[in-house]
Amino acid sequence: MGSAEPKIPPTYLVTSADHALRIAVMLQLEGRLAVSQVAERLGVARSTAHRLLQTLVYRDFAVQDDRRVYRPGPVLELATHSQSRTSQLRAAALPHLQRLVDVVGESANLSIRTGDTTRFIASVECRQALRVGSREGMVFPAHRTTAGLVLLAELQPAEVDELYAAERYVQRPDERPDMATLRGRLTRVRRAGFALNNGLSERGVVALGVPVRDADGTALAGLSISMPAVRYDRHQLPALVATLRGAAGAIEAGGD
Repeated sequence: MGSAEPKIPPTYLVTSADHALRIAVMLQLEGRLAVSQVAERLGVARSTAHRLLQTLVYRDFAVQDDRRVYRPGPVLELATHSQSRTSQLRAAALPHLQRLVDVVGESANLSIRTGDTTRFIASVECRQALRVGSREGMVFPAHRTTAGLVLLAELQPAEVDELYAAERYVQRPDERPDMATLRGRLTRVRRAGFALNNGLSERGVVALGVPVRDADGTALAGLSISMPAVRYDRHQLPALVATLRGAAGAIEAGGD
């Protein structure tokens, strides 16, 4: 289960191991990576990225093709190429996330809920110097993320109460949300049909989210955009929500 705050690195974090695991997640989600991409996203030198990738190759987490591009190795291959709903959803959504970013000029994310946590399965960063970075592969408490609120709002009140029952948090009481506050937030999301997150996940960040549904109307994921609070204009809220809903509809339709 996730914590009540974004994950805090352990006291004795082994940076190289952390980098290698992040690369493995990127390979699993994206299917291919160049050394330059890894270096840029981890904020390390190309030589460091190369050594990390070669270590993953040695342990069969990655393979290198004739064009010197790294792909998932035998250890990751089955999961990467599975036709799970999540992998299909991510593949279908990525082009629309990019178009969404092109239109609104802010970073976009697609997330799913598992219990009381939200996992970001796809992220596309905008190109602005001041921007919200990629959250892809990260897991956060559902009640503190935009997509999490969107997806929790799809549940019946009794289901929310069961999900956050006090007995489930006996070993981690500080991680349980204030239920009156959460119920109020979810009621507002249900009424509005979208979630507005102003500093809840991270101070100085504003995010908007809407559900992505299947043919039966079940919410599969939350689609969101995130921006620095200094760029948020509340007068643009209706237009931003309409754009988000259009992108969600395009993902649902599976078309271009």
